[in-house]
Amino acid sequence: MSQHEWLVLIGMGGLFVLLGIGAIIWGRREDRNYYESLSARPDTREFVEHWPNRPQLGALKIGGWISLALGVVLLIIGGALGIWG
Repeated sequence: MSQHEWLVLIGMGGLFVLLGIGAIIWGRREDRNYYESLSARPDTREFVEHWPNRPQLGALKIGGWISLALGVVLLIIGGALGIWG
């Protein structure tokens, strides 16, 4: 494998790691902001019971973890190919 190919893998891995970290932080902030806004309302049933369920709040965090894992794998593969290729 040429030097260019493993550098592309490392670059893609780094991009996925950055996107994953960004999505995790964004998801946590959205989650916090959503529940803080609910706690300020007079009707706090949704806040207390977490009903109806809001899956989109966890989707950003889950997608971020998946992206982070993919990025780390690409970084490892790119680094290994750069060393042994």
